[in-house]
Amino acid sequence: MVSAFDAVLMQKALDAAWAYQVLTFPNPAVGAVVSNREGDILGIGAHQKAGTPHAEVLALKAAYENLTQDSRISEIADATFLHAFLKEHHNHLFHNLTLHVTLEPCHHHGKTPPCSALIESLGLKRVVIGSYDESTNAKGGGEHLRTKEIDVSFGCLKEACDLLLTPFTCKEKKQPFVFFKLALSSNGVATGGIITSLDSRKMVHRLRDRCDLLVVGGNTVRTDRPILDARLCDGKAPDVLILSQHNNFDRTIPLFDVPHRFVSIAQDIEKINDYSMVMVEGGQGFLNALSSKIEWYLIFESPHEKEGEAIVLPAGLQKIFSQRVGEDTMSWYFKHVR
Repeated sequence: MVSAFDAVLMQKALDAAWAYQVLTFPNPAVGAVVSNREGDILGIGAHQKAGTPHAEVLALKAAYENLTQDSRISEIADATFLHAFLKEHHNHLFHNLTLHVTLEPCHHHGKTPPCSALIESLGLKRVVIGSYDESTNAKGGGEHLRTKEIDVSFGCLKEACDLLLTPFTCKEKKQPFVFFKLALSSNGVATGGIITSLDSRKMVHRLRDRCDLLVVGGNTVRTDRPILDARLCDGKAPDVLILSQHNNFDRTIPLFDVPHRFVSIAQDIEKINDYSMVMVEGGQGFLNALSSKIEWYLIFESPHEKEGEAIVLPAGLQKIFSQRVGEDTMSWYFKHVR
């Protein structure tokens, strides 16, 4: 049975996962919390990048070090080695502990071993799950753990966990996940050169590295002459779709000269359906033109004021998550599009 306290711990797991939203793509963003019978949090983990340890493993790693002060585990970054170390050294530490996880533990061996097998080996007493894993390969971890006499509960904060999973479920349905990225001053200005800190700009480049398409406006390209790559994280530059009524661009603009990039120019956004992860960058004109089509918004807000006219955000935005990025604040917003 899921309690109010379970909801508190699941929210902690959600918050941990949201900090890595999009950065884990094509994997889902997932968060996990390990606690004891008294409800004390022993470890929190979030999946950070495809091919690296899953949230459950990182939470269990943190809990193990917290309980044992065995610092050897802190040096292990590889998922397979972490699984092996925990299985060998757990010494029945986990038998009375509970794991809260936003997504059902995986039940297959992909780039990393199955989390269900690790949880079974460690003998956790209870597992509380937010969303079911509906993917073809990895589903079934929760039911498997039930057969091993572990107390498994489904559906804790399911709606919030499902919302977190949106990029992954879009991928499973072969639909693009589209989000609009904005940088604003503290008084809402989005124009006039650099607005946010280097930390925020590095984060944007990390996001671009996970995207396969970047959508920008023709006026932005002509005026700013951008490169729109992911150089600040040594990442891969996404393809670019320029929305413009006219194909009269100076081909010496840097974005046209990025290796392994395809640049298309169109009067509509239909081409986004050929991609999986799409970031839209623009200002007021773009917001006005696309607000009826885009549900997700990622806003970086500087603590500094800037001269200019404040931008008008779409009506109905619901803040889902905020975190500090350097001196700035990064927030995810959602609004229903009918």
